[in-house]
Amino acid sequence: MIDANLMIENFPSFLGGGSGEAVLSTSDGLILTLELLFYSLLGGLALSIPLGLMRVSRNRLVSGAVWLYTYVFRGTPMLVQLFIIYYGLSQFEAVRESWAWTYLQEAYFCALLAFTLNTAAYTTEIIAGQIRNTHWGEIEAAKAMGMSKWLMMRRIVIPAALRRALPAYSNEVVMMLQGTSIAGLVTLADVTGVARRIYSDTYMPFEPFLMAGLIYLAFTFLFVWLFKLAEKRWLAYLAPRKH
Repeated sequence: MIDANLMIENFPSFLGGGSGEAVLSTSDGLILTLELLFYSLLGGLALSIPLGLMRVSRNRLVSGAVWLYTYVFRGTPMLVQLFIIYYGLSQFEAVRESWAWTYLQEAYFCALLAFTLNTAAYTTEIIAGQIRNTHWGEIEAAKAMGMSKWLMMRRIVIPAALRRALPAYSNEVVMMLQGTSIAGLVTLADVTGVARRIYSDTYMPFEPFLMAGLIYLAFTFLFVWLFKLAEKRWLAYLAPRKH
């Protein structure tokens, strides 16, 4: 039988409020999970726009390099990527003696770096696909207006590609929300990390992980709802006409 009292008593722990051990982390639980999600999505999106343009470049060397990056990060589990960054890089003396070691010895930074590079790889392919799907009429209209290639990209192609990418990108956001659950495996007290800590204290696995699952489920519904609103706002022109 579910111990409701245990869930109620430990609910504040899931919301966060404790001090994180990493220099960049401010709290535990849900706040830490949302921090990792927000900053990784922001960094991944910032990287994916120029990488998406490079991915569709006619220069095979440039597009091939981006393809290799996206292939590696989409073809390997994010858990493996996190372990390589957090545990693997520390094996090299050159890394430990470099300026980067100040950051790479922190679990928070390593998790954020792994999540950012992972979501950037997926988002790059999403944006590159939508750039390729730009209607030829939009390109011809931009050329007729005398726009240069980069002006056309900035004003026509990229904004249109980002709008059309919303449905696919919403799935990426949800997957990244769930992917942040592995942060607890490198000592971070995110939502699943808090659940694991409660389990180790009480020896009751069902209630804390049930609470963690409900939190992820609630935020999944929230993000899906927000993206549906965004699609209605920016993709209304793609909706079928009502007779």
